Parts: sequence; C-alpha cells; structure tokens
Amino acid sequence: MNQSNTIREMPRDERPYEKCSRLGAEHLSDVELLAVLLRTGTRGENALELAGRILYHAGGIGILGIHQFNAERLKQIKGIGNVKAIQISCISELAKRLAKASYQDTVCFTDPKTIAQYYMEDLRHEKQEHMKLLMLNSKAKLLGETTISKGTVNASLVTPRELFIEALQKNAVSIIILHNHPSGDPSPSREDMLTTKRIQDAGALIGIELLDHIIIGNNCYISFREEGML
Repeated sequence: MNQSNTIREMPRDERPYEKCSRLGAEHLSDVELLAVLLRTGTRGENALELAGRILYHAGGIGILGIHQFNAERLKQIKGIGNVKAIQISCISELAKRLAKASYQDTVCFTDPKTIAQYYMEDLRHEKQEHMKLLMLNSKAKLLGETTISKGTVNASLVTPRELFIEALQKNAVSIIILHNHPSGDPSPSREDMLTTKRIQDAGALIGIELLDHIIIGNNCYISFREEGML
C-alpha cells in the first residue's frame, strides 16, 4: 500500500471499518482496530499507516505500549495533534477501566489474589512506583482508597504519619497497602520490607492493623501475608 493511498482507495473488503462490520471486531488486527478508532490519518498518510506508526513508537511491545503514552508524549509523534492524543489517551483509560470492572464483583479484601487482579491494570503500566492505601471496616469492606505516594522509578517514599491520618479520617479498622514495581518483578526490596515493618508497628500502636502489603509486577504479584512476612 503506497503512502498516498487513502482508506477509500483500498479494496472494500480490506478496509478496517467494513471488515469489522462484516466479520466482527475480533477479526481485526491491533493496527486495524486502532485505525477504526482514529477514523482519519494525517497528510500523506491514512489511518492504517498512522496506527501502525503509533504502535511502532510503543516501544516494540505493540498494543500494550499505548498504556505507556500520555497526551504530551503522543503529541511528539509526527501527525498526532491534541484531538488524536486525547482519543488515544481515552482508549487507554477505557481499556484499564474495563479490565478493572471485570474483577469488581469478585474482589475480596481478605484474598490477596483478587486484590492484585483488581488493581493490576491500574498499576502495572506505570513507569514510577505508585503506592495505594486501602482502608477497611471491621468486616473487611472497603471504606475508601487513595494514592499516598508517587515515587521515583526505584523507590516509593511514604511515611506512616500521612498514611494513618488518611486511615483515621475514614475510621478504618485495618488497612492494606499495595504498590507497583515498574521493572515488572514484584520481589520486595529491602526498603519495601523496612517500610512495611514501620507501618505495621505504627498501626499496632494506634489500633489499625496492616492486613497486607501487595506488590504488583507485570501480570504477577507478591503478598507479604501469603509469603509469611506479616
């Protein structure tokens, strides 16, 4: 296909929109799906070619690389202006919310596996460490959640004081903390273990139990509770 070709100049059965209508979305490639959502290309480049170039810029990991883009980075790609950057950002966010919603009815805050599944898409694509605080009542039901730290790529900085101020405001009886490792390896670092111990000890003093610390990797996790480290 020459760069000067438009989608309309392609054979009808090869056009992504018509192909989707005829066969269903599951028969489209990643590039074709993105092209349908983008709708238009740029000067001298149709939507399929633009979609292919976006995925090429996604770090060699294909469609998952879209989660690595924010709007400003997208606009650095030739031919991506504000409208298309917003479109792609919304596609990424919608995918995360769909994945999270699929686990909403099964999450149990006494079961580390279901917690990790529920928050996996929120955290596994982040390039910096994000630490979340989950606050629970006496029946282990979620009272609220908040992000308490956005650290560097190598460390998430948090003090027990700020964490327990949040928990006390929610009248929490127990808490769970979870954070991601951008490397994809959820193995706890020495700092992770020291931070967990400080939070556990502080909670014991004020009567708020640390139920677990869960570290999210790339489609994997480690639970301090499951590993006998709490």
